[in-house]
Amino acid sequence: MLQGKELILATKKYALENRSLSWFHLILTLVLFLIAYAGAIINFHLIPQIICSLFAGLLSVRFFIIYHDYLHKSILQGSFLAKFIFTVFGLFILAPTSIWKRSHDYHHAHNSKLYTTSIGSFPVVTKKDFLSASRSEQKIYLFIRHPLTIIFGYIFVFLWGMCLRTLIKSGLRKHMDCLASVLFHFTLGGLIWYFFGLQSFVLGFLLPAIISNGLGSYLFYAQHNFPAVIYKQKNEWSYADAAMQSSSYMKMNKFMHWCTGNIGYHHIHHLNARIPFYKLPIVYAEMPELQNVGTTSLSPNDILDCFRLKIWDPELNKMIGLKELSGTN
Repeated sequence: MLQGKELILATKKYALENRSLSWFHLILTLVLFLIAYAGAIINFHLIPQIICSLFAGLLSVRFFIIYHDYLHKSILQGSFLAKFIFTVFGLFILAPTSIWKRSHDYHHAHNSKLYTTSIGSFPVVTKKDFLSASRSEQKIYLFIRHPLTIIFGYIFVFLWGMCLRTLIKSGLRKHMDCLASVLFHFTLGGLIWYFFGLQSFVLGFLLPAIISNGLGSYLFYAQHNFPAVIYKQKNEWSYADAAMQSSSYMKMNKFMHWCTGNIGYHHIHHLNARIPFYKLPIVYAEMPELQNVGTTSLSPNDILDCFRLKIWDPELNKMIGLKELSGTN
């Protein structure tokens, strides 16, 4: 069974884009995305409007993964049209290109490495550090990892974390697109409310944003905060081990794999981020080495198991919850 660098090299043959297929997926997603939003905005009948709103939220997740692949340079490089589409989408979804690429590239380079995971990811501290932290520091840490913070990722992860916090820390000069994103996003929302009314604003703007950003936040959380995850010190860390031991395979049905752009094959994506999203299931099927990894799913039990995890315990070599922490005192 291949391991380490040999395993990464074995995936290299899959890291080749099928340009026509990339365009097919982007155009299909864009068309469905626009139709779903139009159906959610136009107030013709409540039930179809709600269905369109829910589908618009799921399509936003799929669109985001395609956008995310573009910024990983795995698809549609060198296309002005693709750059324009993705730039506008990044502004709309409150994840402008400058901050998303910088923070996400850092995440890939430091995934599951203790003390350097908090940029572009949810922070993780050891039991010792948590217990030695002040009460206010503990509250802030637990707030960031709280289920409601993740569920309402629209507010806390995207609007605040991606845009407003970045503007406050780094200023306009470095991240002008963060300000542009906030203005563009809420101007569209205001226009929808003004021309179509409150119901269309809720179903054609607010609900899809809550669904897409909340689901996106949870996927990002659970793919690196699941029961079998392993965190390591810097001197013990390796890129391949971080992909295979600290990035989950999230089991989903075919519909949800499609809606989430196959991001559930997250360990493969971390092993080689240049593999286009539409090839990830093929890699999984053809490489047995990639089929024996930590898993999670969107089942209620698995979601609760992931949310329960708070702190890394080096002695037990696993993430633990607050009940387990209090049991050790």
